[in-house]
Amino acid sequence: MTDNNQQGAMQVDVNLVRQLAELLDTTQLTEIEVEDGDRKIRVARKAAAVAAPMHYATAPAPLAAAAPAAPLAAPAGDIGAGVDYADAVRSPMVGTAYLAAEPGAKPFAAVGQTVAAGDTLLIVEAMKVMNPITATHAGTVKAVLVENGQPVEFDQPLIVVG
Repeated sequence: MTDNNQQGAMQVDVNLVRQLAELLDTTQLTEIEVEDGDRKIRVARKAAAVAAPMHYATAPAPLAAAAPAAPLAAPAGDIGAGVDYADAVRSPMVGTAYLAAEPGAKPFAAVGQTVAAGDTLLIVEAMKVMNPITATHAGTVKAVLVENGQPVEFDQPLIVVG
């Protein structure tokens, strides 16, 4: 017996839609689309207003009298105030930064630690994939610019190795 209402109708995989919605939440994306042959599923949500991350300094409002510009403030929690960010290892993707392999474990890198090129400095989780972020050159960790579990943006400075 065939249900005429079902003939020709697209069968929606509710579990897939739920997984895609969870992926949106996890990655902070606003939409995702999956295509499988003739079938296409798009899940989207309204983008919420995003506040600027606290670790970025904002320019002060201009004063009536021209005052000399203050140096750029160091990110919140940055031990390496005054560190040159040109040597910073930057995030290659949007995701969540983890400073250790698991909760309670020793961090991969700490201020003052010597690292070699290729050493893992932290992990950025993106779409449930753990991506090790490695030192691009040997040196000493001058500053850790992110906190454990903090969302990070593409090209955001993560750790300064000088």
